Parts: sequence; C-alpha cells; structure tokens
Amino acid sequence: MRLTDEQVAHFEQHGYVVAEGIITDADLQPAIDAISDFIDHRARKLKAEGEIDDLCADAPFETRYARLYAQSAKIGHGIDIMQMRAPAVFEFLRNDNLLDAIECLVGAEITCSPIQHLRAKVPRRLTGDQPDYYHNVPWHQDSGVTWPEADTTRIVTCWVPLVDATIERGCMEVLPGVASGGHLQHQAEGGTQIRPDLLPKVKPVAAECKKGGAVLMSQFTPHHSTPNLTQWDTRWSLDLRYQATGTPTGRPFHPNFVVRSPSAPATVLTDHAQWCRMWDEAFAEQQRNPQRAHRV
Repeated sequence: MRLTDEQVAHFEQHGYVVAEGIITDADLQPAIDAISDFIDHRARKLKAEGEIDDLCADAPFETRYARLYAQSAKIGHGIDIMQMRAPAVFEFLRNDNLLDAIECLVGAEITCSPIQHLRAKVPRRLTGDQPDYYHNVPWHQDSGVTWPEADTTRIVTCWVPLVDATIERGCMEVLPGVASGGHLQHQAEGGTQIRPDLLPKVKPVAAECKKGGAVLMSQFTPHHSTPNLTQWDTRWSLDLRYQATGTPTGRPFHPNFVVRSPSAPATVLTDHAQWCRMWDEAFAEQQRNPQRAHRV
C-alpha cells in the first residue's frame, strides 16, 4: 500500500514513519508458517539430542519460541534470513504491498539490500540486560553497519513486526528529527553503538507498530531496542533494507538483488535457488577474504 503524502512528509521531517496497515495477514502468513516450521524442526532435533525436554507443540507462534529458548538458546541457531533461506521469506522480500510503500521513498527501481534479518526478541528475564546486538541492541544508526560508500545512498530500513510490537513486548525507540545530521561516530564496546557523548539529546519516541504495519527509517535515524517485559511473548520482526537500484549498499561483499523494476522487469530476482547460491558464494568468499561489515 502506498504511503500518504502526510506519511512521506513525516519520514522526511523526522527520519522515520510508522506506517500501519500496509501489509495484509495473507502477505505475512506464508513467512510466519515457514518460520514456525523451522522452529519445529529445530525443536525436534534438540529434543533428539537431549537439549530440551518439552516440544511445546501446542503453544502458539507468539509464545512457543520463548518457551523453547528457556530450555535451550540453541533453538535460535540458523534462524536468520540468509541462514534459514525459507522460500516464503524470500518471496516476501518483494511483496507488492510492502514495495508500494518503499517506492514512495526511493523510487520505482528498487533493490533489496544484503542487510536483512529475522529478529526473535524473547523476554528480558531469559537473556539479561547486557547488549548483544540481537536481543538488547544499543543506540545505533544503521549506517554504522555499512561502509561509508553508502552514506550518499538513501537506504530505507523497513522493520516489519510479525506480531504487534508494543512497549511491553519491547518495541524500538527512535530519536526523531536528527537523521539530517548524517552519520555519527560509533564504537564497538558494548556492541556497535553511537559514542555515548555524541548521542543527540532528543527525547526518544516509542515506535509501537501493529502486525500489518512497518517502521520505515533513514539509515541515519538513531534507534535501539527496549526490553521485552512479557512472560513468554516473542517480539518477532523482519529487519529489511531497500534502496534505489544502482546505488552503493555499503555491503559490497554480500548479495543485493533487484525486487522491482518497471523499466527492466527481467532483472527482478525471482529464483530462490539462485538467491541461495549467491549467499553460498558470498559466505565462501568471506571465508577466503574476510571483510569487516561494521565500521568499528
């Protein structure tokens, strides 16, 4: 669904916009089903290995992962997008409703950035408070995990919750109105984060977002995660990036691909097997010639 003029203006002024209701349940369900199947496969493997006792098979999508995580953190091994490589998730990366919104910010020729993640944020009581760049992400800009070559590119972070992202479940907080200042120096200590002395003195805004919406952000918008205070809920989200085709991604050693092109539709990548090969080749090259992904 396309953004309204007001939503585009909000993005331009504040560096982010919470776009509710742009994605349907039918758009999301195949990806959720694929993730559920992966979790079930991992749970059965871990039970066979004696790592867990209870498969929690009757628990719903919202709570099953945390109940399994409480028995073994190994449940999350291999769950990221480029590791799992589920066909349904690959298909979602070029979902028309989502791309209609992205087009309003980057134009009609759209590339999916190599930076794409699946986040399963479990309750804080299961992970503690220490930053780990997965469950407890510190204040950062997404520009901090790209090379400087991409600083002139408009890269739109597209954060898609698979369940309602509420304050209680640990939604993101953002610092509005500072993206125009560009990249701030980051440090590696405590996880890649903005140097505390450079963090803008701006009141954070809770970016609550219901399932079916998306939080769209500039790569220069500072944001962080907040604690999941529920008993068993997992805050599930897809963390994606989109940009105009032909612009630097800041991750030249990982595969990007065209997801929409009115001028050259044949360039759109629809072959799941090819996408998997691209990641295999990139990971193999990374083994031979390691590259630093974060700036610090």
